[in-house]
Amino acid sequence: MDSEKQIYFPSLMDIEIAARSIKNVSAITPLSLSLRYSKKFDANIYFKREDLQQVRSYKIRGAYNKISSLNNEEAKAGVVCASAGNHAQGVALSCKLLEIKGTIYMPAPTPNQKVEQVKMFGEDFIEIKLVGDTFDDAYHAAVLECDALGKIFIHPFNDEKVIEGQATIGLEILKQADKPIDYVFIAVGGGGLAAGLSTVFKELSPNTKIIGVEPEGAPSMSKSIEKGENLTLDKIEKFVDGAAVKRVGNLNFAICRENLHKMTTVPEGKACETILELYNKDAIVVEPAGALSISALDFYAKEIKGKNVVCLVSGSNNDITRTSEIKERALLYANLKHYFIVKFPQRAGALKEFVVNILGKNDDITYFQYAKKTNRENGSAVVGIQLKSSSDLDALVSRMKKHNFFGDYLNDKPDLFQFLV
Repeated sequence: MDSEKQIYFPSLMDIEIAARSIKNVSAITPLSLSLRYSKKFDANIYFKREDLQQVRSYKIRGAYNKISSLNNEEAKAGVVCASAGNHAQGVALSCKLLEIKGTIYMPAPTPNQKVEQVKMFGEDFIEIKLVGDTFDDAYHAAVLECDALGKIFIHPFNDEKVIEGQATIGLEILKQADKPIDYVFIAVGGGGLAAGLSTVFKELSPNTKIIGVEPEGAPSMSKSIEKGENLTLDKIEKFVDGAAVKRVGNLNFAICRENLHKMTTVPEGKACETILELYNKDAIVVEPAGALSISALDFYAKEIKGKNVVCLVSGSNNDITRTSEIKERALLYANLKHYFIVKFPQRAGALKEFVVNILGKNDDITYFQYAKKTNRENGSAVVGIQLKSSSDLDALVSRMKKHNFFGDYLNDKPDLFQFLV
């Protein structure tokens, strides 16, 4: 299943065939001018709204193109995939529409909301198997089933038909655009979307610069292109689950290192800021991976001024239970949320003194954990404080030290900080 040609580039003919194949399944999503972002960056900023697909991400394109290409014998044997996210939903809907049986492996801790969503799209044509604690566990179980039963594995990104399906987005953008496009920003996970779309632009709009965007904690494509070989990262930050992989596809790496103008990374907290901003100001719901392309604009503000820019909004499958973590990460990135170990004198009135003399008038305690020790002069508390302005931090720390409340600052101590966030 992992074998592939030494060099593969999708042809425009195959991409156009894919476009015809998915025509009645994949929506032609809008290419919408964002007035607010255009004003902010003094440029024409367009959003390609793949979050408006039926499965709320572009993944239906590649999944359907792959599954619909199977011959009768392969279709009869059935298909298998491993995914806890958008790919699973794309495969599930494709199985139902094509009336092909599919087995979808997901890690056991997958939120029930995602499991139910996959069931809704696949109905009686799919079986969900919850296996292991991680995606890798689910992936290995899926591969074993394929090998044992002769089923076809539907890879989320490292597959020619999947790449060609995702590439159809590039054809749509070029048909919808009413002026030459200078930049396209796209999220990169395994690289299927980047490989396909960049090929279309290299052929039909070679002056367009394609910028691949990865989460800062999972820079697998960036590191691989930098080193000139497809690397496997030892560990990654999994928060941006739609774009966090340890290793990109071999097919995709070979294409992207030739076609992409540049790879860049975005801090996870910055993506969280974008999620909240889009929801509060534009009524657009995006998942963390869907926010990456827009988040990158801040780091290219000078370069894109006066240009025509497309940001691909890749998906909107955001679990509402993650909202508190998204808000927390956004505040930390903005330098507005801070955690301390505070030393409280073990006497009545100490907390009141801290609130009155230490906190600024706009500061707010958002976390407090304290246990009184009867045999000590001081007791330590873990305190989370949210500031009105990041510039207020130095004065807060100075007041804590002056009044002997300061114990330690936890934001820059990841081993301790992971227990709070």
